[in-house]
Amino acid sequence: MEKIRIVIADDHAVLRSGLKAMLNYSPQFEVVGEAANGLEALRLLEELRPDVLILDLSMPGMSGAECVKEIRYRGLPCRVLVLTMYDDEAYVKEVMRAGADGYMLKKSADTELMEGIVKVHAGKKYLNESLSEKLLDSLLRAPAEGPDRRDPYVLLSAREREVLRFLAQGYTNSEIGAALSLSTKTIDTYRSRIMHKLNVHRKSELVNYAVQYKLINM
Repeated sequence: MEKIRIVIADDHAVLRSGLKAMLNYSPQFEVVGEAANGLEALRLLEELRPDVLILDLSMPGMSGAECVKEIRYRGLPCRVLVLTMYDDEAYVKEVMRAGADGYMLKKSADTELMEGIVKVHAGKKYLNESLSEKLLDSLLRAPAEGPDRRDPYVLLSAREREVLRFLAQGYTNSEIGAALSLSTKTIDTYRSRIMHKLNVHRKSELVNYAVQYKLINM
């Protein structure tokens, strides 16, 4: 039997280690990578092409919801199972509408995680047992809202969003260039282009925009 290949993204190393040990003990699964934040997760998905990503919502740099959006924007075929402590309806709606395949609470991971992985890998939607089927129906059948013309996934390219995240977190042009293997001049060009597209003139406005659209965690 071919194993389901998994990447785990969570900023808590102890949790990642526990999940990895539990999953690798089963002949069904193989954990092929671990990430401590959303950007690392995206790089691993590009490099390893796993079947399923187990994703925490609250991570530094890029939230889990933004990570899901980036995965779908880039057309990565990986199934995404969110594993989180948040049972608020708003979180469920946000990530499922962003393109997640499943949503599960960490407190139920020991009893439901394997079932959730198998189901999302098979192309099904999965919600934690404690979350109602009625909620899932309402999520999938709710009428779509009108497009937000200031949405970063409408206005900005993937690289521009990446640069914006760094800028909003206080990195200098040279630091961003080093992180992305680009010249300082190229980063300055991206910065000017982003500010023009967003029609903003101060760095504080970039930060406010990034926070408003949850491109970064505060």
